[in-house]
Amino acid sequence: MIVNIVRGLFVAFAAFFGIIFGRDVVKANKEGKMEEDISFGKSLATGFVTDFGDTLGIGSFAPTVAMFKFLKIKVPDRLIPGTLNVSHTIPVLLEAFIFTAVIKVDPLTLTVLIASAVVGSYIGAGIIAKLDEKKVQLIMGIALAITAIIMLLSHPWVDMMPGGGTATGLTGIKLIIGAVGNFILGALMTAGIGLYGPCMALVYFLGMSPDVAFPIMMGSCAMLMPVASSKFIKEEAYSKKASLGIVIGGVIGVIVAIKFFQGLPMDILKLLVVAVIAYTAVTMLMSATKKKAEVQ
Repeated sequence: MIVNIVRGLFVAFAAFFGIIFGRDVVKANKEGKMEEDISFGKSLATGFVTDFGDTLGIGSFAPTVAMFKFLKIKVPDRLIPGTLNVSHTIPVLLEAFIFTAVIKVDPLTLTVLIASAVVGSYIGAGIIAKLDEKKVQLIMGIALAITAIIMLLSHPWVDMMPGGGTATGLTGIKLIIGAVGNFILGALMTAGIGLYGPCMALVYFLGMSPDVAFPIMMGSCAMLMPVASSKFIKEEAYSKKASLGIVIGGVIGVIVAIKFFQGLPMDILKLLVVAVIAYTAVTMLMSATKKKAEVQ
């Protein structure tokens, strides 16, 4: 019952955002404001690739920026943040809707952790904004690197140490820890630190099955992105043509990736989670080092 309510909210958010986005694109097209120098086909390909990866837990923002550069999609720098949010909102909502249906997770745990991330993104924003972003990235990067190593050593194929679990929900003190952890991760999103990798690590250390992280982390982002994206649309701070292409390509990418994801054996899925956490750790450490070098 609770999961159905959460999934209903995803549909409502998608409808709300879809109407706002659709109206803005139609209006821009009628007024001749769709950017002629941006390739719709390249944007479509970008959406497919990045949201395919996002469905597997890799994330979509950094890969999208990389695709912009690789395919020479000329989205002005000032419009990139808005374009990232607007273009990936509907694909992420679709991911959340599907994963909450195909992966069994305790309804209370799902609801509490998603709500914690949402509250954290709002209440914690002011606190996180005062922290040194470089130090946060450095600490998170090291923590995630250690997590990836521990997870690899505890993988059934290596079996050098115990760890992880198969639980689909949390109770008692573990639920409280999970709520506090996701609150912090939601707040860290406001500092530009992605939620996917850290959420996977949190789920692992609380003894839950690795696949349970997917509906939790995607549900958290799905609740956050529509509101932020609506603001970007209102302020016209995004690329309309690029966003439309990415949305369409992204939805296709999600559907294809879900089929791929469901065919993965659990041992392969665990390795995928290790790879995602390791990738997140490396990108955070690289960002922290780069910022440090720039300061010096």
